[in-house]
Amino acid sequence: MIMNGGNAAAGAIDGMAAPGLRSGALSRRTFLVGSAVSLGALGLAGCAGTEGMSLAEAQQVYGPVPTEKFAIPAVDVAKVNPKYFRSTVRYESKEAPGTIIVDPSNYYVYRIEEEGMATRYGANVGRAGFLWSGDAYVGRKGEWATWTPPKEMIKRQPEAAKYAGGMPGGLDNPLGARTLYLYQNGTYTLYTIYASSDPESIGTGVTSGCVGLLSQDMIHLYARTPVKTKVVVLPA
Repeated sequence: MIMNGGNAAAGAIDGMAAPGLRSGALSRRTFLVGSAVSLGALGLAGCAGTEGMSLAEAQQVYGPVPTEKFAIPAVDVAKVNPKYFRSTVRYESKEAPGTIIVDPSNYYVYRIEEEGMATRYGANVGRAGFLWSGDAYVGRKGEWATWTPPKEMIKRQPEAAKYAGGMPGGLDNPLGARTLYLYQNGTYTLYTIYASSDPESIGTGVTSGCVGLLSQDMIHLYARTPVKTKVVVLPA
């Protein structure tokens, strides 16, 4: 992971979704799909649901967020399987309320609530060969963080060289509006939970180990997650 002013991230994020240029040939989706093919070895439970969101409700929950530093557009909810819409579900766990549990096998992230309940978010996760599991904690948080591509990525995708000094936060930045940086024993693991602007990635394994939520979901989780929050990543 390449750091930049304490607020940059690359490494595990490189295969996730390198930035696209709105005015150029490189789209965020092109990087997302292309990285899963070209970056190769480059590293990036039981519950019963309540009634799911209706399409009309989802359009409101995932509507535009104009009050952000960079106005976030509405999610095209037609591109998201409804089972991945945010919901409150029954989820029995020994973990304390507030704990985050990542379930990569089912493409969900849970925030444990009181009385055997959890808030469930649809997610994208690591692709084959880049999945990981274990206990971690949120070591730091970032809003509209800077992203810096690693040297290995620049070598494979020279078009990313323009961001070698760091890509400022913004709508095209792969870290998105919010980032939770995962640590173990005081050391940054290179993995994050980040905000994705690609609705088609939810429910898929496309990253180099990082976990992405829709921007609106990530803002919701971020606001309720203090530093030092425990994060449990289940085996895939």
